[in-house]
Amino acid sequence: MISKATIDKIFSTIRVEEIIGEYVQLKRAGSNFKGLSPFHEEKSPSFIVSPSKQIWKDFSSGKGGTAISFLMEIENFTYPEALRHAAKKYGIEIEEDRRELSEEEKQSQTDKEILYKIHEIANDFFQQQLFETEEGKSVGYSYFKERELRDDIIRKFQLGYSPEQKDTFTKFALDKGYSKEILEKSGLSIFPENTPTGVDRFRERVIFPIHSFSGRVLGFGGRILRNNIKTAKYLNSPETEIYHKSNVLYGLNQSKQAISKNNLCLLVEGYMDVIALHQAGIENVVSSSGTALTVEQIKLIKRLTENVTILFDGDSAGIKASFRSIDMLLSEGMNIRVLLFPDGDDPDSFSRKHPQEYVENFIKNEAKDFIDFKAEILLKEAGNDPIKKAESIRDIVKSVAFVQNALKQEVYLKEVSAKFGISEQSLFNELNVQKQVQKQQTSPQQRQEKPAQVKLEKVTEPFETINPLLILEEKLVELMLKYGDRVLDRTDEENNAYQITVIEEIMGHLEEDDCEIQSVLNQKIISEIKEGIGKNELRSGNFFMTLMDEQITGRIADALVEPYENSDWGKYQIFFSREEEVVPKIVQDVIFRHKRAYIIKIINDMKTQLSNSENNEETYKKIITLNHLRKEIDEKLFRIL
Repeated sequence: MISKATIDKIFSTIRVEEIIGEYVQLKRAGSNFKGLSPFHEEKSPSFIVSPSKQIWKDFSSGKGGTAISFLMEIENFTYPEALRHAAKKYGIEIEEDRRELSEEEKQSQTDKEILYKIHEIANDFFQQQLFETEEGKSVGYSYFKERELRDDIIRKFQLGYSPEQKDTFTKFALDKGYSKEILEKSGLSIFPENTPTGVDRFRERVIFPIHSFSGRVLGFGGRILRNNIKTAKYLNSPETEIYHKSNVLYGLNQSKQAISKNNLCLLVEGYMDVIALHQAGIENVVSSSGTALTVEQIKLIKRLTENVTILFDGDSAGIKASFRSIDMLLSEGMNIRVLLFPDGDDPDSFSRKHPQEYVENFIKNEAKDFIDFKAEILLKEAGNDPIKKAESIRDIVKSVAFVQNALKQEVYLKEVSAKFGISEQSLFNELNVQKQVQKQQTSPQQRQEKPAQVKLEKVTEPFETINPLLILEEKLVELMLKYGDRVLDRTDEENNAYQITVIEEIMGHLEEDDCEIQSVLNQKIISEIKEGIGKNELRSGNFFMTLMDEQITGRIADALVEPYENSDWGKYQIFFSREEEVVPKIVQDVIFRHKRAYIIKIINDMKTQLSNSENNEETYKKIITLNHLRKEIDEKLFRIL
């Protein structure tokens, strides 16, 4: 367990904008930062990060909280994992709480956590084999040197080697105490039937670890070095609880900062393409690792940039694959350019032949927009055949139909019109046809799929009523979270001056009227505040940020982060009070409104019970008294006409 002192140090050191900035492209918006939600598809940014409050709020999905809760949400970390990740990033030494773990805490150490750990162990093992064993040096290390990789690059990508002996790693892991079941689940070992010992999946291969966005090892790719063995050249980890290849981009962990800084992502095909470009000094590059590009992978890129340049080596299979990738990228709102390297070259070989500046300029100057690229390829195939030429133009318009922005669509069609001498009207007609087709095939991934038959049925609309008592309760809790320790100047009925904090005044009201709290979450927050008062602590927003409760940190974000900031109206001689300037008035007003709503609730409950009551006269008297009290509050709220 991580000690409380370490947790406090982590929260006081980390910067929410720095941690989230590795996952989301943030832009300054007044005193805050804004970006597109990483949790929900949106066109206008509604994801807000507040450096002053050290909190974030995603208004499209409703999620929010601290930097730690963000890591838990986006990486599926447990609370301790998120703390350890943040501590590692900021160089904070973890102090362990030496107390014995409870049974519940032991149970929380799930197979998933063990899978992450066994991959970490395997990654260290493969690197040790590469650098510290005779076989690793003579086979694996020599291969990387033949590919002209420097040691710093080999270590940067944590490349390794798995020995020829069939069970070296399996024995190593079993000796470490890992079970046969977890080794099978991880895909690192295979246990064939009627075989006494396990077999290493990646034996006799150089190893490319595959990292998550945050840098955890999820799986491995292995390349066989001998040509006389009948097996696949590359072998990847199977799908596991932690590794889903359609959700991962190779090199993203090492490249994310460069992608964000350059506002451009270079998309290549293989591991070595990524590594070679990094060695050449070009670091804003990722690979889909030999798999077809997926929507999930595109969304990973879109967190950092909307600009993608696809780099291909020019073989026919790669070109055809690029057409599908182009349509998928366009459908996700990306801006695309495509580059074909000269015959016989790929990003790896080209970057080794030329200096960094030459490679950068080549990519910048030779990359074409997707219309020019498709036109060049398709028209070359069509030759002078008018039917094939028409099909080629239709294929280009089909791609334009995937563009989400109507203005961009029009600009692209004008470009197609000018390039081929075809009327814009004809192109727009074809565009509408393609849009109709796409309505039944909602993404490029579904082009080959038959549209599902949807059965329609009439559904009764739910009727919901707003509970004013809950709304006012939410506001009272919000005021305690935002301004809990603010001191208010008050006077009593005899005009004696006194001071009281926001928390004390609101809690006094709730306890005086014995108010029933409507929301379970508010009950938890109010219970913590009440406990704090008993210990002479005022527990407001900052206190709750360190609690291991995602619901509460989300509620803090709701309270502390505003979706909009006011413009500077002062330059137009227009002035108005900000909320923080009128807190005493707001607190008093909301307390009165909450008291009034609570009285109305009690009156309505009494009226409902009148028919079942044996003493109706007594109930009527109580209702009359409560109505008098309500009118007194109305006068204070200026509700009497």
